[in-house]
Amino acid sequence: MAVSTGKYRFGNDTGWLRLHTERTGLGRRAGHDLLLEATRWSGTAAIGADGQVPSGAVRVEVEVASLTVREGSGGLKPLTDHDREEIVHQLCSGKLLDAHRHPTVTFVSTGFTGGAEGFELTGDLTVAGSTENVTVSGAVGTDDRIRGSATVRQTRWGIKPYSAFLGALKLADDVAVSFDTALIPAG
Repeated sequence: MAVSTGKYRFGNDTGWLRLHTERTGLGRRAGHDLLLEATRWSGTAAIGADGQVPSGAVRVEVEVASLTVREGSGGLKPLTDHDREEIVHQLCSGKLLDAHRHPTVTFVSTGFTGGAEGFELTGDLTVAGSTENVTVSGAVGTDDRIRGSATVRQTRWGIKPYSAFLGALKLADDVAVSFDTALIPAG
């Protein structure tokens, strides 16, 4: 691993951050599983001796209004541009993420175990004004890119998963979050 002791930055200019939702309910065939991407996000990391990450050393901030729909699979018909706009509107509204009152989602690490070949990073994730602990699993690839994922159960953060058709179609409570990024030395 080329990542050594020091301070680093990362974000949408060095990689991607995506969310994957799945549909559930009796009407799930009508909806779409969604792949969302944050187009404005950034983070910093401080790597200590022996590749360890001290508490509070990783910070990530995602602009809620930057979420875009990359793709929608399944459903009775393909997603239209109007559908994509409506999905983002619903996500950013006061009913879900309330981007007006809470414009960012933040993560601040509280613990680290493992190493380059596989690690777990625990931390506080703040979504729509509510903070809960989450665990991120990841590894550094042979190309020195850091890849990882976490599962976010929406109801833990007080978010009621989106539903339609009187609840016959709804999003599953768990949202899969994944990332792939390079670390750039911070000057």
